Amino acid sequence: SQALALEFDSAGSLTVPYTYSVSWVENNKVEWASRWDYLLNSSNQVNVQWYSILNSIVIVLFLSGMVAMILLRTLHRDIARYNQLDPEDPQEEFGWKLVHGDVFRPPRKGMMLSVLIGSGAQVFMMVSITLVVSCLGFLYPGNRGFLLSMGVVMYVCFGSPAGYFAARIYKSFGGEKWKSNVILTAFFVPAIVFSVFFVLNLVLWGEGSSSAVPFGTLCGVLALWICVSVPLTFVGAFFGFRKPAITYPTQTNQIPRHIPPQSFYTKRVPGILMGGVLPVGSVFIQLYFIFNSIWAHQIYYMFWFLFIVFLILVITCAETTILLCYFHLCSEDYHWWWRAYLSSGSTALYFFLYSIYFYAERLQMEGAASLFIFFGYTFIMAIYFFLLTGFVGFMSCFFFINKIYSVVKTD
Repeated sequence: SQALALEFDSAGSLTVPYTYSVSWVENNKVEWASRWDYLLNSSNQVNVQWYSILNSIVIVLFLSGMVAMILLRTLHRDIARYNQLDPEDPQEEFGWKLVHGDVFRPPRKGMMLSVLIGSGAQVFMMVSITLVVSCLGFLYPGNRGFLLSMGVVMYVCFGSPAGYFAARIYKSFGGEKWKSNVILTAFFVPAIVFSVFFVLNLVLWGEGSSSAVPFGTLCGVLALWICVSVPLTFVGAFFGFRKPAITYPTQTNQIPRHIPPQSFYTKRVPGILMGGVLPVGSVFIQLYFIFNSIWAHQIYYMFWFLFIVFLILVITCAETTILLCYFHLCSEDYHWWWRAYLSSGSTALYFFLYSIYFYAERLQMEGAASLFIFFGYTFIMAIYFFLLTGFVGFMSCFFFINKIYSVVKTD
């Protein structure tokens, strides 16, 4: 064959064109459920995912060991000792039993706390069902819009748990403004999220971006919220208020007990900030892949890994909150309602801080509009992350405290 002659232009540069061709061969041996396995087998991300899960499992085992030690040793010894004491002699009480007359005292701003708990229940149900559906292979990983649509539909359909949990908790606080409770549960969090999303969409419209949500779609989402989610929230609240109020194992004293000076780690702000360190440490590697999928245009297809990490996150939040709650009760601080929610919910703060690091180190966005869009959407995700982790921490602590005080003899 004759060699191809190379021709240089007048400036001495050379342009070499390259062409290639692709032939698609249908493989009928690959099953539909296994269509994404070639990505799993050819990507190095799988090893990183396994290392991430192993790291998370180590954290869970560490926390589980501490919780088991408290429940099986410390608590068992405390309960046995407390039940041997004379209930008529208050001077002999010590430790967490000392605050049995104040531990179930309704918190301040109980209305807002119950609303956040109800909203957290709605997010928890939405995330759980969406992940299960994704793991079963019903969602196409290449179509990220379908996953988002699935999440929105699930969120709308689970308005009833939000109303039910908010009503039950608010009624246990002795609240009587049930109408305000239902309205806030149905409108407070969705209104904030929709307002932020609408402002972000206005920015996208102004920039002429193709990723802007059409006005008709916005109206459709608003209609789903008003016509589906709000009525379901009212239905859940109706059944929640109809049930009898939650009865606690101990009676609340008329006069609040004085809380002694606390050490540094049992004070309010340090205690809350410590609650989010271990949960975010168990999932931060997974956050990298999620942010890459959203902002670096990579396909996220490892839903089984995500589901496992979600379970690890739930367990870590629950155990961390239980540990902190036990330490606070032993230091005679009975203000656990808000602290249980905020300690676990502080994971969202570290989530947002990680997003700042990701933006500064991994992305190359320019312009104020890109900055505003990135942190605007991240703020929405942080809100839902806060509601999810706060709900898990509060409910874990709620059942833990009810259990330990129900087995102790009090006067």
